[in-house]
Amino acid sequence: MAHIIVVGNEKGGAGKSTVSMHLATALARMGHRVSGLDLDLRQRTFGRYVDNRNAFIKQANLDLASPKLCELPEIEASSLKPGENVYDHRLSAAVASMEPDNDFILIDCPGSHTRLSQVAHSLADTLVTPLNDSFVDFDLLAHTDAMGDKITGPSVYSEMVWTARQLRAQAGLAPIDWVVVRNRMGAQRMVNKDKMEKAIKNLSKRIGFRVAPGFNERVIFRELFPRGLTLLDLKDVGVKQLNISNVAARQELRDLIKALNLPGVTPDF
Repeated sequence: MAHIIVVGNEKGGAGKSTVSMHLATALARMGHRVSGLDLDLRQRTFGRYVDNRNAFIKQANLDLASPKLCELPEIEASSLKPGENVYDHRLSAAVASMEPDNDFILIDCPGSHTRLSQVAHSLADTLVTPLNDSFVDFDLLAHTDAMGDKITGPSVYSEMVWTARQLRAQAGLAPIDWVVVRNRMGAQRMVNKDKMEKAIKNLSKRIGFRVAPGFNERVIFRELFPRGLTLLDLKDVGVKQLNISNVAARQELRDLIKALNLPGVTPDF
């Protein structure tokens, strides 16, 4: 049975699609069979990323390991029973079709609350939540006092994950391994960075997630998107010598994959 990785966060701009593409492509390059779903039916950033990759590979006549992008199938409304949601059936049908032929299924969720996103979270074996190093983003997980030192209660996204965990428990499924990824961190040690680190550590114990390092803010990620490339593809497309920033970013990807502790996965790059 395929291991389902859901990349979710109800706030845009946290780097979900960048994380999704790098995870999916890294797994494919390591020899795993990987398919992906983009549940942001309007923007399709992850879907566009994969489309760009496929177009570039064809144009450059390259052979690069890639995740397979799948689409949600259409469901006849007449086949639904009273009270059933069409999006539930479209998502379950998509996952059921992908499971037999894949080791991993990666689902990229939109930066907003939707029915599709809610159901996807209940399917997650591993939930990856990228989080910018800011209390604006932290507020999605929990509310704090004015000084940012005391957590006053969980927020909307944490409550949704809690509901997803309950649904999995009722279905007799294994618990979600929830990993919050600290993304776009600055290199300098600052007061806000220290406060964020303390707040996330405290919250992780209260609502049950692990913390993993993500990507620092780097221009390279914006440059790779139009060609659908990732950090691991640079040498394959003719970059003979990586600069210090690129080498550091590859290490960040390696550290992230190690921290996720996915079944049968050992980073070999």
